[in-house]
Amino acid sequence: MRYAVVLGEALVDLLEGECGGQPVYRQAIGGAPLNVAVGIARLGGAVEFAGSLGDDVLAGRIRTFLDAAGVGVRGVVEVAAPTTLAVATFAGAEPDFRFYGQPPSYGLFAPDSVEPALVADASVLYCGSIALLCPPVLAAARQAWARTGGLRVFDPNVRPRLLPDAAALAASRAVVGEFAASAHLVKLSAADAEVLYDGASPEETARRLRGAGAGAVVVTCGARGAVVAAGDDVVEVSAPIVHAVDATGAGDSVMAALMADLLADGLPAEESDWPARVRFALQVAGLVCESPGGAVAMPTRADVARRFPRP
Repeated sequence: MRYAVVLGEALVDLLEGECGGQPVYRQAIGGAPLNVAVGIARLGGAVEFAGSLGDDVLAGRIRTFLDAAGVGVRGVVEVAAPTTLAVATFAGAEPDFRFYGQPPSYGLFAPDSVEPALVADASVLYCGSIALLCPPVLAAARQAWARTGGLRVFDPNVRPRLLPDAAALAASRAVVGEFAASAHLVKLSAADAEVLYDGASPEETARRLRGAGAGAVVVTCGARGAVVAAGDDVVEVSAPIVHAVDATGAGDSVMAALMADLLADGLPAEESDWPARVRFALQVAGLVCESPGGAVAMPTRADVARRFPRP
């Protein structure tokens, strides 16, 4: 059976809101890789999550959520730590995350946590996000990356608040270059590109990562859509017009859709076929933006077909 492995963090988001004129925080299970895994499952793909969960009630809720979403947990390990909280406030369209919990519960996933056969037999392997800032997880990801016989996809998912100085930024940039050099697909946001490469445009970043060795690069650009580079040219793909209420998890849903298609059909036969896949992924993201909640907003293929019927 073809399946994907998604290696990275799972945590609990506390999303800022208002009730009766008072600020409140809505609890939501999150973490970019977890969102990706749930998105793949909702789109009909078989997927296993690999990461460390804490030993508290919140961790139990995460495990239950994954199981209910149809995400396998063969790669999940329990560690002696409270579940990391990501508090999200909104000053604009994009949430601003601050992370609480030391050591982070997601940062204790080590190389020996990975079942070799789970990774070796995967058709698609995802590594990335903030978990790679933790040395044990970075070592585990490097080992999985080397062992897999499947397609390799990477998403840096940069959080500037976790890169406190120039040295941390340089280290993160080096890790991105390392994984991009042998990735079949790299997905990142325009905001990631600006942070990593000193204000570089999406097009410049796509060319840069292609030059580093990535097979295809997709840079999401919010309401504008995305740019994709899979050959010599950089192509812009427009986003559908939607009634956005919450962008949480939108970028993760793009990755989920692209991975689900890689699971179903493998790499595109032609470089020119990538934009069509990105167009579908942007439709998935548009649906996610129309509902609050990140992982819980991930749609099925039937949902996408109803919302964006073909002419």
